[in-house]
Amino acid sequence: MSAEANLASEDGDWGAELGAGYSLLNAGGFSLTPGAGVYIHDNDGSGDTSTQLYGRVEASYSIPASVTLGIGARFAHEVRPYGTISYPLLPMLSVKGNIGDDYYSAGLQAKF
Repeated sequence: MSAEANLASEDGDWGAELGAGYSLLNAGGFSLTPGAGVYIHDNDGSGDTSTQLYGRVEASYSIPASVTLGIGARFAHEVRPYGTISYPLLPMLSVKGNIGDDYYSAGLQAKF
């Protein structure tokens, strides 16, 4: 199980992502992790906050005590493929970043 808190931009709208995931497969450094969360942002520049639910799935490979690289897809009002990278700060806490077409995020990921 994992939890994430990210600063994110989708279609030029900046906000925060709060999400969770559950690893269905975790063997030999490879993992497959579906998840879901909420994206809180100002989508029209008015200062009014709106929320958007999203789903995601990530496939990744971890080098022990080092970097994790992968690919993912984020499902909200459209499907956005992205690349992902994370690096451990502490045994259960990593800094993580995602980058895709009109989608960027960076933040912290805790694994339980």
